[in-house]
Amino acid sequence: MNDARPDPDELLGRIKEEEIRATRGKLKLFFGASAGVGKTYAMLSAARQQTEQGTDVVIGVVETHGRKETEALLTGLARLPLKEVAYRDKVLKEFDIDGALARKPELILMDELAHSNVPGSRHPKRWQDVEELQSSGIDVYSTVNVQHLETLNDVVGGITGIRVWETVPDHVFDAADQVVLVDLTPDELLQRLKEGKVYLPHQAERAIQNFFRKGNLIALRELALRRTADRVDGEMIQYRRDQSVARAWQTRESLLACIGPGDGSDRIIRSAARIATRLDVPWHVIYVETPELRHLSEKRRLPILKNLKLAQETGAETASLAGSDAIETIVAYARDHNLSNIVVGRDHVRDWRPWYRSFADRVGKHAPDLDVIQVAREEARPDKRQEEPTDESLLDRLNASWQSFAMSVVFCALATLIAMPLHSVFDLANIAMLFLMAVVLSAVRYGLGPAVAAAFLNVAAFDFFFVPPRFSFAVSDVQYLMTFAVMLAVGLVTAKLTAGLKFQARVASRREQRVRALYEMSRDLSGALVPEQIAEISQRFAETGFGARTAIVLADEKGRLQEPIQIPGGVPAVDMGISQWAFDHGAEAGCGTDTLAGSPLLYIPLKAPMRTRGVLVLEPRHQRRLMAPEQRRLLDTFARLTAISLERVHYVDVAQMTTVQMESERLRNSLLSAISHDLRTPLAALVGLADSMSMTQPPLTGQQCEISMSMREESLRMNSLVDNLLDMARLQAGAVKLNRQWQPLEEVVGSAIKATGATLARHRVSVNLPDDLPLLQFDAVLIERVLSNLLENAAKYTPPGSMIGIGATLGARDYEDISVEDDGPGLPAGKEEEIFKKFERGQKESATTGVGLGLAICRAIVEAHGGTIRAENRRGSGARFVFSLPRGNPPSVDIAEEDVLKEESQK
Repeated sequence: MNDARPDPDELLGRIKEEEIRATRGKLKLFFGASAGVGKTYAMLSAARQQTEQGTDVVIGVVETHGRKETEALLTGLARLPLKEVAYRDKVLKEFDIDGALARKPELILMDELAHSNVPGSRHPKRWQDVEELQSSGIDVYSTVNVQHLETLNDVVGGITGIRVWETVPDHVFDAADQVVLVDLTPDELLQRLKEGKVYLPHQAERAIQNFFRKGNLIALRELALRRTADRVDGEMIQYRRDQSVARAWQTRESLLACIGPGDGSDRIIRSAARIATRLDVPWHVIYVETPELRHLSEKRRLPILKNLKLAQETGAETASLAGSDAIETIVAYARDHNLSNIVVGRDHVRDWRPWYRSFADRVGKHAPDLDVIQVAREEARPDKRQEEPTDESLLDRLNASWQSFAMSVVFCALATLIAMPLHSVFDLANIAMLFLMAVVLSAVRYGLGPAVAAAFLNVAAFDFFFVPPRFSFAVSDVQYLMTFAVMLAVGLVTAKLTAGLKFQARVASRREQRVRALYEMSRDLSGALVPEQIAEISQRFAETGFGARTAIVLADEKGRLQEPIQIPGGVPAVDMGISQWAFDHGAEAGCGTDTLAGSPLLYIPLKAPMRTRGVLVLEPRHQRRLMAPEQRRLLDTFARLTAISLERVHYVDVAQMTTVQMESERLRNSLLSAISHDLRTPLAALVGLADSMSMTQPPLTGQQCEISMSMREESLRMNSLVDNLLDMARLQAGAVKLNRQWQPLEEVVGSAIKATGATLARHRVSVNLPDDLPLLQFDAVLIERVLSNLLENAAKYTPPGSMIGIGATLGARDYEDISVEDDGPGLPAGKEEEIFKKFERGQKESATTGVGLGLAICRAIVEAHGGTIRAENRRGSGARFVFSLPRGNPPSVDIAEEDVLKEESQK
């Protein structure tokens, strides 16, 4: 019999997985430590080899960065045309996924897997394009750097001081069919940089001084090698499982620490942690609960859970396993996870027990392919308590209710009554089997204690009723004493084994219940549409799986926690301060943790893929149930499923709101465009009629002139509103093309003040522009419109005689900040952002004219220039509007030309 044969269920699941993978395209990644190591070159070389073998290869996207050697490899390879995508005022070229799916080559090249697509594309990331290509059965070659892996992004940022914002989830890297490491030593890479084979000469010099320092390259190379080694290690473990390889392959150092209920387990963990740290290897800590240990008292079980938690905190992967034989369970776990070194505590063996084999010896005999490391369990001499049995006491193990013992007596009586008429038919050996059956039934139904009692009662009944002389405990033949001893021994062993199997069956049943409950929860969560449903489903699962009450505290967009979601039956009394701490720090708090452990509730942050959605609060009836490693893993899965469901519901709402807003905007823009064009002609006619009336003969009277002028002014004001409507419609439709020119800001400021002279007549205007402001590249007409709208807005909402100031400063991140401020009443509290929306005004009911489009136009124009605009209240009184424009790299201007520009601006 081959005990290492694969599980049929696992084999069937593997076959189904292979069938699914057979329909998908293969992904081959060329992985490197940094740019310039030759990933694209290696990818093109491999693609040319595929072409020579007759494979239909198409270039989807390849970035050569002007490298001649790389561009030479493009010759002869078919290229998929890129599609043009309009973005703001530019036309960008992006990968055409629809063209690729229509062309459907056997292999497509997709360089720079972490690339972000232009907004408006089907997928925001290129790796998502690759997944769709794979789903269509197309093989893909792609490239990625180590700094683009999500889990290593912050590590690389801390090493180099430069944070890369384009990342690839690690599951994409791990799911790739092949990963080819393209490696280059730091010295060779620096030489390539100096020779201009990576960047242009002036760019290369700057790169060497910043990102491409030798120390950075060494660290990035180590990260790439380690990440590749981790992937290869995972592939090797998967292969061993697929091929049912029993022996561990010592391809990589790894540790498995084994702890028990005795003293000194914490020292085993610390010793294993030090060894793992020195060797820089992964390590596991396990505890095996055998049938002999299942009746441990609360006092003995609590240190085990604390030690497992200590192992988790020190970086180990922990597990609590159930098995009838601790040695077999430990060896099976070590081989399954390819852990080649087992760390155990040293046994204290007495000289008068030469037959005793230590735990380490038994592990070594059972698994000669594994190394066993013994560590001291005690700081000083061994404690005699260590030599006591691992269970609490024999009485505790035999403990059961009186009803169980009574039913065991009933079973013995029934066996005696059934055997009485059979005494003359069967031999005594056959009658003894009936009594053994009573022992087995007692062990199956009521446990070890009643079964032991049944074994002794059965021996007594067998002696009294069946062994001659009958109806007395006297024995006529000494041989019957051996029969009694064997019968008692067989009964006790049978009782022990049967009780152990019952325990294993109970453990398996509980695990099956947990898995079924988790499945039912996942199924119910997939159909939840509102957070209240998720809260109710979570409460049902928590009650079943943990015996706890739950509450879900959601966070708003600004990271402030709201009140707990109310569900039928009520929620625990949540401490919002602890909840906010757990949310802000992304760490657990409350009972069973190191933070505010005195709280009776456990606070778990709900971490979803995009952001933390809130806090899950549990009120356990028995805190110990949450400390076991299996329960902790189940709790983590529970919290993650809840967080993902909340995020799904959130984005469903966002999608619905976005759809409604898009349709509303489309309808509003169409309506605005139609109304604006239809109003321009009659308004122009009204202005012309008003001018004609003022020139008629005989001249108009004073009252008639006043009416004519009022009609003209109102017509012009209405015409200005129509212009705003048209501008807003054109800006949102993307029909406005920017005429960017390098020019001084002073000229546009002067033009805006002149254009709004009538509006600013009753206000004081102050201009404070530094003399050393650089030239900016912008559309002068549109930026003048922004300044005019801001000045008109300041004049409208401030009393006559107030001061309006215009200033400019050099802001952060290569931007120039232009501000318009006043000393009026300021902005309504909380509406600093809303006032930039269309048709939004500071006060709903106001005598001030306007429809609320001026600031919306300002934001649209500034954002079209690649800038930002914000509003804020000044200290004291007044409002300030600040818009930022990118400085760029202005052309050099000689002194004479600069003087001419200043003179023109002053004029």
